[in-house]
Amino acid sequence: MTTTMQPVTLAEASRFWFKLGWVSFGGPAGQIALLQRELVERRRWLSERRYLHALNYCMLLPGPEAMQLATYLGWLMHGVPGGLIAGGLFVIPSVFVLTALASIYALWGQLPLLASVFAVLKPAVLAIVLMAAWRIGRRTLRTPLLVALAIAGFLALAVFNLPYPIVVIAAGLIGLLAARWRPSLLLAARPHRSAAATDADDHGNALHDDHTESPEHARLSRRRLALTLLIWALALVLPLAVLVISGGWNGSLALMARFFTRVALLSFGGAYAVLPYVAQGAVEQFSWLSSSQMLDGLALGETTPGPLIMVVAFVGFMGGWNQALAAGSSPWLPALAAVLVTVWFTFLPSFGFILAGAPLVEASRGDLRFGAPLSAITAVVVGMIASLALFFAGPVLFSKGMFQPWAAVVVIAALIAQLKLRWSVLQVIGAAAGLGVAVAGVTQALS
Repeated sequence: MTTTMQPVTLAEASRFWFKLGWVSFGGPAGQIALLQRELVERRRWLSERRYLHALNYCMLLPGPEAMQLATYLGWLMHGVPGGLIAGGLFVIPSVFVLTALASIYALWGQLPLLASVFAVLKPAVLAIVLMAAWRIGRRTLRTPLLVALAIAGFLALAVFNLPYPIVVIAAGLIGLLAARWRPSLLLAARPHRSAAATDADDHGNALHDDHTESPEHARLSRRRLALTLLIWALALVLPLAVLVISGGWNGSLALMARFFTRVALLSFGGAYAVLPYVAQGAVEQFSWLSSSQMLDGLALGETTPGPLIMVVAFVGFMGGWNQALAAGSSPWLPALAAVLVTVWFTFLPSFGFILAGAPLVEASRGDLRFGAPLSAITAVVVGMIASLALFFAGPVLFSKGMFQPWAAVVVIAALIAQLKLRWSVLQVIGAAAGLGVAVAGVTQALS
């Protein structure tokens, strides 16, 4: 017996996206896992296959994958308003949090309570990343070739440090060739149960299921595509023109607008791939902040909700703050203006990529010529998530060159909570934050 899913209103979805924006810790891997757990497994707003189809497209784009995925899913459910709300609410809370932390940092420079909370959050985030690799891997690595691609992706990133775009392109080409000559290398034989049946049996029918037709707004329309591209161009050009007119082509805000647009277009492979470029430009080229301030900003960015690339808000804030102090003026308004400029020009391209490209992606569902390369890319994504877990494991479990047993205990406890107790990512993050506050209180009482 199947149950019919009730339509989800825009208001109901907006409440979910708002809550998600405040608790989306864990970087791209943790956030992708959170979206999969909440939308696919718990709420059943879409099937596993629809989710992975959207994820595959987002992994091909420059910019924050999890934010783009949220935008895509919001658009799929409620059109352009849904996409703007989902993507905006995924970003706005982290802008507020990081701006507040940057303000405290600029005034006092020390965050003992937050440092204690973040110390417990980091091993919990490691456990979330490990669960993401396991959950996505067990549903996608269904043939030996896909398993081999996941292993190759892990080695390419973790051992050989190859650029992520090259790994993605290579995986896509392998998928394309396999689809042409040996489709069975990508498609597991399932004689008795289809993939759709498996997904439905595991979780129940989804609102947007494997064979559900795309809604009218998600169908390709040349008129809508042209209108989207026009609005996207105006949203980029008009604010830049205002900044140039008010401060000159080489004015501080105009420089930030152009620099962070380049950052948005070059950030293939996630924030870690582009952060060295951000640091080089912000510290060495433009002197917006010092190298030590940049490192502190990275630490804050890794442990706040939202995409890790949101560290650009800290860079912009400190750039506006430091330049105003050097000029002998009040730093607050320049710092806040710099935050708005950096966030706008960093995330605007992502909205354009999704709202313009998603109808093309929806039209490709069921097309093996498009789906096969994306299946291969999904396998590489599993390897990427595993390599990210390894990246986190070093500083979390071996801080200052010494093994930290308490961090290992937190990782194990968080894994047990997710596997055995079926805790959501939100519950794990909340428990870790509460433990961090308790540790800070005990430490202060004993000092």
